[in-house]
Amino acid sequence: MRWIDGERGRARLRAAAMLLAALGLSGPAWGQPAPARFVVVLDAAHGGDDTGGHMNDGQLEKAVTLSLSVRLRSLLAARGIEVVTTREADQSLDPAARAQIANRARAQVCLSLHTAETGSGVHLYASNLAATPATQFMAWKTAQSGWVTRSLALMGVLSSALKHGDVNVTLGRTALPGIDSMECPAVAIELAPERDADQKTVAEPDNPEYQAKVAGMLAAALLEWRTEAHLR
Repeated sequence: MRWIDGERGRARLRAAAMLLAALGLSGPAWGQPAPARFVVVLDAAHGGDDTGGHMNDGQLEKAVTLSLSVRLRSLLAARGIEVVTTREADQSLDPAARAQIANRARAQVCLSLHTAETGSGVHLYASNLAATPATQFMAWKTAQSGWVTRSLALMGVLSSALKHGDVNVTLGRTALPGIDSMECPAVAIELAPERDADQKTVAEPDNPEYQAKVAGMLAAALLEWRTEAHLR
């Protein structure tokens, strides 16, 4: 390619930039790199014939996880974060399909959303696969092994944000169908009832105010994670 130099060349470049702007096709500021793409996948667990657990107030887990997904999606979108959801309605999805959605999206985060009636606050789980170096071709059922270290770091960021908001947090590692096949940092989030000091239930997982509080903290944590990811 022959370089365009001199005043004539600069004038041509300015004219081209003005034309692109007029057409609404202008890119990032001159000399600035395009911002890195940051995608969050929200996976509302269960759905369709798979109802999940039953809440004490009669709600089904599949409905509560979808409600939390919609709430969190709105908060993230308002903050300029691209969101992909595994489901937007009461539909069945097997673990493989959920993993395929996350992998095709080339996500930087996947949060698998669940609820529980045991314990309190928020339970965070990462895969119990042993960490291995990520390679171009990972075995399907253990692909998460290449991302376990990053998933544990993500879990730490989420935990810190929740604790800062005075939410009780429980951490764990376990086999996670779906997540174990994901090629991105991924954490399962299980929303349990909010309880007081005497362990009496203050709010069930489907309580709108409780969901809004937790979703706000998760959104703040993902903003922090996005900043950290862009600095790597």
